[in-house]
Amino acid sequence: MKGIQFLVDEHGNAKSVLIDLEEWGELWEDIYDGMIIETRRGEPTIPWEVLKAEMEAEIERQRSTDG
Repeated sequence: MKGIQFLVDEHGNAKSVLIDLEEWGELWEDIYDGMIIETRRGEPTIPWEVLKAEMEAEIERQRSTDG
């Protein structure tokens, strides 16, 4: 496949891949995003409403100290 090279061990087993980012950069971004998602699987989450309220409270605290 053009723009893809596999690095192999002494037995010919693929160990790594070299991707031409000029050719496959957009695809790599998708692959990388998937890898990040996988590493974060199982992390604790908070509901959007809670995060939004915390962010709004922080903005209000900054406004009250700035002015």
